Amino acid sequence: MDQKQFRVLILHCFLMGKNTVQAKKWLEKCYGNSAPSDRTIKRWYSEFKRGRRDTDDAERSERPNEAVTPENIEKIHKIVLNDRKMKLRELADIVKISKERVGFILHEHLSMRKLCSKWVPRLLTVD
Repeated sequence: MDQKQFRVLILHCFLMGKNTVQAKKWLEKCYGNSAPSDRTIKRWYSEFKRGRRDTDDAERSERPNEAVTPENIEKIHKIVLNDRKMKLRELADIVKISKERVGFILHEHLSMRKLCSKWVPRLLTVD
């Protein structure tokens, strides 16, 4: 069973008037080890006590990752090829993205690693 189906069952137990211990025992009896944990049941019971009847996940306000784009990868690649001693912070300031994302682009997309104070391409050997 998926999480949403378990939430519906927890809501059913809540509406029947069972407490969290009774709900946990019933779910374990029916679903064994795949039953949700005590903490999950308690969290959903508290949500239902506050008046929530929706069992869907709440909307998240996270921004999508827009820093790793082909344009930024190309821009960073050109800058590094022109000046290998460019610092991570300087690259981040030029491209206007975080240092963490610049490091990710250098390492994952451009296959570069840090040696001493420079970023250099990884050497791939074919045996």
